[in-house]
Amino acid sequence: MIVFQLTCSDAHEFEAWFRSSDSFEQQRAAGDVECPYCGDVHVMKAPMAPNVVTSRQKSAVREQAETQINDEPGNEPRSQPVNQSKTQPSDQAAEVRAREVAEQILRAVGKLRDQVEESTDDVGDKFVDEARRIHYGEAEERGIRGVATDQEASELDEEGIDVFRLPTGPRKNS
Repeated sequence: MIVFQLTCSDAHEFEAWFRSSDSFEQQRAAGDVECPYCGDVHVMKAPMAPNVVTSRQKSAVREQAETQINDEPGNEPRSQPVNQSKTQPSDQAAEVRAREVAEQILRAVGKLRDQVEESTDDVGDKFVDEARRIHYGEAEERGIRGVATDQEASELDEEGIDVFRLPTGPRKNS
C-alpha cells in the first residue's frame, strides 16, 4: 500500500491509500477517487516533499496553536508557570485535528459503504460460491457483497479472485 497526498480542483488537500501508483491512476480515470470535503472527482497527486521542521518553525507552530486556542470563545489567555511544558497547546491543536480527520474518515467510509450497498447485490453467506461462479464464467458478471471468513477470503485471493473488505461501522436505522 502507498499513501498519496491528493488535491481536488477546489484545492482541498487530503491523503488516500492505494495498492500502487497504477491502481491510483485507474481509479482516478474511472472517477472513483473523490475529495472527502466536496465530492469532486477531478483529483490529482499533490507535490510531496519530506517535512523537515526547524526549531524556529516549531516555535512558530507553538505560538500559532497557542493563539488559536486562546482566541476560542470561553478560553481566557493564560500564563504558564516557568517549569510547565509549552507543548500543551500544540498537543491540544493536534488532538482537535486528529478528531477532525477521524470524523472525515468515518464519513468517507460511510459514503463508500453506501455506494457499495447501492451498486452491488447482497448474496449474504453465499458470497464465496457466487464469487467463484462469476470468476469462472458460470454466473452473470456483476458486483456482489456478502460474508466470508478470513480463510475463505484468502482462498479466493489465491485463486486470483479480487475481494475487498469494508470496515464495519454503525448501521443506520431505516
